[in-house]
Amino acid sequence: MSATPSPPSWFTSAVATSHRKSTVEVRGCPVNVLDWGSSDRPGLVLVHGGAAHAHWWSFLAPQLTHGYHVAALDLSGHGDSGWRDRYDFEVWAEEVLAVANTLGMDRPIVVGHSMGGFVSIVAAALHGPRLGGTIVVDSPVRRPDPESEEGKRGGAFRNPKTYPSLDEAVEHFHLIPPQPCDNTAIVDFVARRSLRQVEGGWTWKFDPMVFARQEPRAIHEYLARVRTRIAVLHGQFSAILTPEVTDTMSALLGRSAPFVEIPQAHHHLLLDQPLAFIAAVRALLADWQHSTPRA
Repeated sequence: MSATPSPPSWFTSAVATSHRKSTVEVRGCPVNVLDWGSSDRPGLVLVHGGAAHAHWWSFLAPQLTHGYHVAALDLSGHGDSGWRDRYDFEVWAEEVLAVANTLGMDRPIVVGHSMGGFVSIVAAALHGPRLGGTIVVDSPVRRPDPESEEGKRGGAFRNPKTYPSLDEAVEHFHLIPPQPCDNTAIVDFVARRSLRQVEGGWTWKFDPMVFARQEPRAIHEYLARVRTRIAVLHGQFSAILTPEVTDTMSALLGRSAPFVEIPQAHHHLLLDQPLAFIAAVRALLADWQHSTPRA
């Protein structure tokens, strides 16, 4: 990366907002949790994408605490959570529910990006009565998610390198699928929290076998089973959530769920258009406060 420009003031204020850090054990594996805001407010759980981590949300979560108790977790195999011998969407969904339960959240709303959207769909299909709703963010159903595609090809995720310095490691951070992103200060923030220090330097936090050891699931079957409120956000220029894919997803949901396009955003719309993303989430949450879940 070239020299990183100064981040906008809203971003600086958000990342300076205090949060709590805790650990929840799920099936013998420690799951790292961050949470913001007052515990007496409705719960909102944020789920990152493949090879990502909870800090993809830490500059967004404070924007939602005016009405919600917000949590973000590192799924097992990611971030500062433990690793498993096998990874499964149903177990990841169980992790999401365990975090909500431990934090005392009653029927939380779950928001998931990319692979995290798949986890959220599975959680909604299996545990719908325990959720207040689900917001799926650029997660292409009926196709493998982009991180898993990359992992199965044995590319960027399978053989992570160790770099002598944090700055050099950050230089090698790139988004999957590849896309431009003008918010370089935000990308730098995410990249620096994607790394851990090991003998000989710095390497990526995720388990390099997280996709190779992943149990296959037919996500479209789970999507058709969702019986709680659900909405889909997607980037205008997303390379993977094409009109054909959104039409398929809408059909699986009985043409009853809102699909909201975020202008000037690619797949990683959290990084591309963070404030537009927050505005869309706030609008959905405000509407759901005055509506009832799907029967």
